[in-house]
Amino acid sequence: MSGIVWLASFPKSGNTWFRAFLTNLIANKRDPADINALNFVNFSSRQHFDEALGWETSDLPLEAVNRLRPHVQEVLARGENVFYKAHEAFTHPVSGEPMFSLGATRAALYFIRNPLDVAVSFSAHIGKDVDEAIKQMNNRKAHLAASGGLRPQLAQPLGDWSWHVRSWVDAPGLRVHVIRYEDMLARTQEVFTAACRFAGLPDETERVALALEHSSFEQLQKQEKAKGFDEANRSDKLFFRSGRAGSWREVLSPGQVARIVDCHGEVMRRFGYLGPDGSCL
Repeated sequence: MSGIVWLASFPKSGNTWFRAFLTNLIANKRDPADINALNFVNFSSRQHFDEALGWETSDLPLEAVNRLRPHVQEVLARGENVFYKAHEAFTHPVSGEPMFSLGATRAALYFIRNPLDVAVSFSAHIGKDVDEAIKQMNNRKAHLAASGGLRPQLAQPLGDWSWHVRSWVDAPGLRVHVIRYEDMLARTQEVFTAACRFAGLPDETERVALALEHSSFEQLQKQEKAKGFDEANRSDKLFFRSGRAGSWREVLSPGQVARIVDCHGEVMRRFGYLGPDGSCL
């Protein structure tokens, strides 16, 4: 089937775990796939973007690059069973313009995680304290890879956490399947199998189980400790840190929790992270 299937998420929400699973599912081999050879790259990889475009974007401002995104997606969508990771919001958080072509898109898997846990993992990922991570998660103008000269990734407009979620799950005309990270942990085989069926991937019980075994957190962390992980932002911190749900309870102060809930309570409640009485779940 033609058209892109997006593996979309705010950072640190389970996207990389699913990509490792998907690489192993497609390979269907006895040994685990190399974590530094995951098949499904970031759409905002400058190299892949430039190759699809046919010329380099190194001298272009971000606004011009954003205008080129739909064209590049339409080129990439001509392949068969095309999957791309995406951290960008579906709709630009400032201009409100779509950054993804519905015509080039077959479907999207959207990974969502409790923003309280995201704050903890995102802090480690960007090498900033938790307060700075929360500041970025609450910032409508937040970007990834937005500074520091010519980077291997194009700048990726995120918006705040709630904007990011709504931009994907409520995008008009988009066929989207929402996957909670917490359900990936609690009902692993069931949740990954359902994602495979939605995306038109092999869903045989034994094949899915083998791919899950090869992409378990313990396996991913073992590989990272042995040889590093090319996608990690920092060499002094593991990318695959703990993989748990609820770690925010051991890290966040009441004030930090309140800042996240005040900004994102409505979306948290919608996806089961906040109880009717306002308690954090």
